[in-house]
Amino acid sequence: MVVSAHATLTAVLLGTSLLMLAVPRAQAQSGANSDPTYVALRNLTLGSEAVSVTNFNLKRDAGTFHLNSGTVCFVPPVDGKVTGAVFAGDGSFVLDAPTEAERKSLKYLTKEEEFNEKFEQLVLRFTDSTYDEIKKAGTAGSGSCDAGLLKDSQNTTRHRLKHNLEAELLGEVLSPQPRGLFIAFIHGKRYDGKEIYSLDPNQGSDHVAFFTYDENKWGDWASFSFTEPHRKGTVGNTFRIEQHQLDTTLEKSGALSGKATTTIVSLRDGLKVVPFDLFHTLRVQSVTADGQPLSFIQEDKNDDANLAVILPKDLTAGEKFTVTTTYSGKEAVSNEGGGNYFPIARDDWYPNNANSSLGEYASYAMTFRIPKGMKIAATGALVSETNEGGQNVSVWKSEGPQTVAGFNYGKFKVEEAKLTKPEVFIQSFANEEPPNWVQSLQQAASGDDLSRGIGGSHTSGVALGSMSTTGLNKKALAEGELAVQLYTDYFGPSLFTRLQLTQQTACNFGQSWPELVWIPICYYFDTTVRHQLGMDWGDRGYWKVVTPHEVAHQWWGHTVGFRSSRDQWMSEGFADMSASLYLSMIEKDPKKFLTFWNDERELLLERNAQGYRAIDVGPLTMGYRASSSRTGWDITRRLIYPKGAYVLHMIRMMMYDKQNGDKQFKETMQDFVNTYRGQAATTEDFKAMIEKHMTRDMDVDGNHKMDWFFNEYVYGTQLPSYKLDYSLDTGADGTIVMNITVTQSNVNDKFGMVVPIYLELDDGRVAFLGRVRLVGNNSAPGKVPLKGLKTKPRRAMINYYDDVLASPN
Repeated sequence: MVVSAHATLTAVLLGTSLLMLAVPRAQAQSGANSDPTYVALRNLTLGSEAVSVTNFNLKRDAGTFHLNSGTVCFVPPVDGKVTGAVFAGDGSFVLDAPTEAERKSLKYLTKEEEFNEKFEQLVLRFTDSTYDEIKKAGTAGSGSCDAGLLKDSQNTTRHRLKHNLEAELLGEVLSPQPRGLFIAFIHGKRYDGKEIYSLDPNQGSDHVAFFTYDENKWGDWASFSFTEPHRKGTVGNTFRIEQHQLDTTLEKSGALSGKATTTIVSLRDGLKVVPFDLFHTLRVQSVTADGQPLSFIQEDKNDDANLAVILPKDLTAGEKFTVTTTYSGKEAVSNEGGGNYFPIARDDWYPNNANSSLGEYASYAMTFRIPKGMKIAATGALVSETNEGGQNVSVWKSEGPQTVAGFNYGKFKVEEAKLTKPEVFIQSFANEEPPNWVQSLQQAASGDDLSRGIGGSHTSGVALGSMSTTGLNKKALAEGELAVQLYTDYFGPSLFTRLQLTQQTACNFGQSWPELVWIPICYYFDTTVRHQLGMDWGDRGYWKVVTPHEVAHQWWGHTVGFRSSRDQWMSEGFADMSASLYLSMIEKDPKKFLTFWNDERELLLERNAQGYRAIDVGPLTMGYRASSSRTGWDITRRLIYPKGAYVLHMIRMMMYDKQNGDKQFKETMQDFVNTYRGQAATTEDFKAMIEKHMTRDMDVDGNHKMDWFFNEYVYGTQLPSYKLDYSLDTGADGTIVMNITVTQSNVNDKFGMVVPIYLELDDGRVAFLGRVRLVGNNSAPGKVPLKGLKTKPRRAMINYYDDVLASPN
């Protein structure tokens, strides 16, 4: 709700377009959307000030706007600052992306080598020097601009992108030390009519971005950090959260109400507006500090509902401030029936940092109030649990700073176990009754109405087996126990002494928060039911590894965080690789391990519905940006999971030796975990750790660096092919001699790799023979005496354990 001053300010702005609104901060009001400067920004229209420009170039980092001829009309100043303009005329935008990967990404949109967009209409929003530069270059204008263009841009951010741009601008308008935001809405004529180029100094990385928001061409086509120098303190995240105190009530209906006391630490001088991430249906009633109400921003839940708090004073870097927020609403948690609840809001059911990833660690103290008779699992250690009236009240506290907080509750049946090495208390939660969708499925099957299963298989006339989830609850517990013990052996202990595995009603994904794992309900169905429902077709062994994969995130993503989206491949890839270790431990048939890696490679190499192979779209460090309407929204899943897993798997296999097995690899990974325990790591941090522990065979360039490997498989997109030729002879002394040639192809001249050679012995055992080093499209011939062998091996092989990610033979 907006106060009555809103209408008055709007009338003033429309009636006197050059009015310079300077609102004394003493007049700032508390409550939602009531700050007068925000109201003025929210209701901006074009003013009467305009200039004509000819052959004017506006350079913003790697992008340059060429305003060949036309008129620029400005919005009126707010608090003495002009924050927008509209251009009408002849112009072009040239984007010279700084890396090959970004240029390749742009090419997916343009199908051209160079990005050069033409436009006749342009809308600019800014808090940098754009106004001064254009005004200085222009002359008094007689032309006019379409005021509807500004309105269109406002509708785009509010209703389509769901991003409150005015709240973002407000932070710089109110700051005594503003940073230079820049956003351009480009009405392109060649590639797309709905393009945005933005510079955001308040991001931790990837400050520059170019994306489209057209339904048929939606995607982030270029994103990178500033290429031009900026003064210290003018770039980077604006704050971090040090502590959360959360008091949350969960109703039987699923409605959530909460009170959050949040302590932030400013990371910049002049911090005035703090953006929070809060689920859009959770509506804020009040924000206070020291008992005094504060002004805050939260627009309609169906629009740009971003929460932002306007502080009563400017913060300097390092200064702390605490705010208390009360909020409530439906839809953040869904009542799925049968005592099953599905938390839809996973990381924003409380006010969280809008500009952070899972690399920010904070302390949590939480109280949950749930209906009596239900059980709750949550991140942190359980401090106490009591019954108060009709509620179960539990208090939780994080064991130390952690990346995020979450919960799951319902009518659970609980199994538990306590490990001694390591000392970890593990619980497994399964719902006693099925959710509504399962009950409907059972009724349809019993009524002979179910003609086609979830995966497409016919089930009509076939009674479904047991769909109770409690029967396999102990299986989930056992898998959790084995995974924790195995991963502790390989990676060292995690940050946590508790683990809760919980059933969720979603069937198609799992998720892991510190000490809390959500497992898909279909995992708990027996194999007969999954077969009847068609869920074992093309599952690539998903049901065997979903639990160990999610448990592995206790190490990858939470014990060791990732600094930015460009480092997220380590979290997902390492968890996938960890699952392969689990598979090799529990499966008696070693071919199941090989099948896992064949499936991973297939995910990378098969073409999706849009015709793209994930390995070709971009490097691992593109992360979720690799997906777009052009390349397909499944590309990221097909890229960072399997290829990230392969990177770690290849490192393991390069470090493996016959005498000590995985000793070197374990030492490396344990050092990595200990070094970055409770911290966010980058891709380069991991590379440095590998260089610290690399073997002699891994030193392909002879400089004790792993640049060769990371450039190829992390920052690159090449895929080598290998061929093995060999013959076996017997020498005069009876020694078996192998004449062998390994050939590498389909790579550039700098591509190097260490390729392992294996022998299948006469008794069927597979033995490691050695490694050959190859660079470029080349062959390595050699003659190897097989001393100690009395009979010729059955065959020689390369990459038997999928040691190297390569094209299949």
